[in-house]
Parts: sequence; C-alpha cells; structure tokens
Amino acid sequence: MSRRLHFSLFRHNPRDPSSVPHQDHFQLDEQPGMTLFIALNQIRDTQAPDLNFDFVCRAGVCGSCAMIINGRPGLACRTQTRDLPDRIALYPLPVFELIGDLSVNTGKWMRDLAERLETWAHLAGMPDLDRMEEAMDPDLAEAIYELDRCIECGCCVAACGTARMRPDFMGAVGLNKIARFRLDPRDARTDGDYYEVVGDDSGVFGCMSLLACHDLCPKSLPLQTQIAYLRRNMVKAGVV
Repeated sequence: MSRRLHFSLFRHNPRDPSSVPHQDHFQLDEQPGMTLFIALNQIRDTQAPDLNFDFVCRAGVCGSCAMIINGRPGLACRTQTRDLPDRIALYPLPVFELIGDLSVNTGKWMRDLAERLETWAHLAGMPDLDRMEEAMDPDLAEAIYELDRCIECGCCVAACGTARMRPDFMGAVGLNKIARFRLDPRDARTDGDYYEVVGDDSGVFGCMSLLACHDLCPKSLPLQTQIAYLRRNMVKAGVV
C-alpha cells in the first residue's frame, strides 16, 4: 500500500509587501518511483498553482531544483520520496536571493563569483586558430573533467557555515573552480596570481573545514581533497 505523504512547504513572495513567510501543508499519495520533483509538480497541478520552484533537466545535471530537504541541501529531481519519512519539510536554499517560495537566484550569485574569480583560461598570448590543438595527458584531462562536473547547484554554499557568516566567502564552488584552472596547463597564471584571488579569509583560508560541502555535493566531487590541496599550495605562495 502507498504511503500518505505530508508536505510542509515554505511560502513567501518577497515582491509582495503583504506576503509573510509561512509554511503551507499538503498531502499526496506516494507512487512508485516518485521523486520530490514529481511530487511538487503534482502539488502545483492539483493544489497550489502559484507554487514557485525551479527545474530544467530533471536529471541532476542543471542544478536548478536544489532546495533544503528535511534540513539538508539536495536536488529535488534526484531525491526519491521512498528514501524520506512520510513528513517532508522543504525550504529554499539559504545565502541566495529569494525569488519566491522554493525558488532562489543561484545564477546571479554564480555569475558574480565567476567575474570575481575570472574563471576562464588566461592564455599567455593570442591563440593561433589555425594551429592543431595540443594533446593533453589523458590522466590530466580526466582530473580537469572531474572538477568540471560541478553543476553550480548551490548545495555546497547552502551547507557551508562560513558562507552563512561571511557574505563575501566564495565557498567550495569557487575554490573548486580555482583548483580546476590551476590544473589546466593552458592557464598561464601562477600560484602567486591565484593567491591574490583566494589567499585570504574570503577564500581558502576562511574555510572552517567542517566539510559539509564535501558530504552534501550531489555530484560527489572531491571537494575536501581540493580545498586541502589548494590551501597547502596557497600557504607556499603566500610565504614566497
């Protein structure tokens, strides 16, 4: 027999002066293979047509549906209701600007971060478009690809104690991006250059090593290893 699921959903429209943050409650019969994405769509279709939440890919690739699920950041499209108790509380991710209900503007935060960190390859000179692309060692290419799997969902930022206390903290997502370009042989920046970007309390030295980012990353990225490795090398760069 299917369970009766009880949902408690955060509701608030920050653009409506009369809107007050509160919880709305809904019930659904659980179906085989039901995800939170499916459940939220059913609630919106049948009970709350004005419910705001985000989704694009429905496959854990875009990161749009990240939210707080029973106190932990996660992706609605990858979370099966069978893995949760029958009472489910959903909140928007903290830190990010609230659009409405469960929807937050992670894109604005990520774009500002990318511009601040200059997360693109800094070439030594103008590329020769007629030249054959240089081969890369397969192991190095795989290591870069591993860090490139970040979907910028914001779960690591929402889980980060430092990000809750320091609005300027770049979080694991920013440090992961720096680690990725530091590996890239096409990037001409030195560790001294990277130190100027992340070598303070808003960067790698602000991390309190609670490592909730590592534990809750939906893509299981090696954030713990990358942050430790980056910190060690930034210490060397700072001493020099």
